Formats: sequence, C-alpha cells, structure tokens
Amino acid sequence: MAKNFDKLATELRKNSAVREAYDAMEEEFGIASALIEARAKAGLTQGELAKRMGTTQSAIARIESGKHWPSRKTLEGYAKATGMRPTIRFVEAG
Repeated sequence: MAKNFDKLATELRKNSAVREAYDAMEEEFGIASALIEARAKAGLTQGELAKRMGTTQSAIARIESGKHWPSRKTLEGYAKATGMRPTIRFVEAG
C-alpha cells in the first residue's frame, strides 16, 4: 500500500498547483510524521494510544492527520503516552 501511495504522490506532485499546496503544508506533515513514528516505535495502535491519553481513536487520527497544529499540552500528552519526550529544533529555511 505504501508503494501505491508513494507512486500516486509522485504523480500528483508533477502538477504545480498540487506541489505548491503540498509544500505549503510541509511543517504540518512533518509534525504528523513525527507523531506517527513515535506511536509506531511505541508499538501502539491509535486506539491504544487514545486509551493512554484518555481520548478517542478518532481524536488521535485528527492529531496525526497533519491538518492542524496540536497544542503544547497535546504534544506533551502524546509524548508521555508513547514513552518519548517532545523537543523543538530550528533549521534553516530554504
């Protein structure tokens, strides 16, 4: 399934409008990717993580969607539930 998605993403990014929209959301996708990676390293499903955080699976899905920035409190709870700690780092723009 990942290969099919990668192929589709590559094809879609050939369209300049799609590429610009995707690039505009790069930070959100980066956060979503880091959250999903933390959950995977912890060996948790969205449902298991939700139970640890005292929320619902659908709330975790929204957090991991990359559509909005999670709050600091949410990131701290997510990190604690996955046995991680959140950090912030700055990189050069460009």
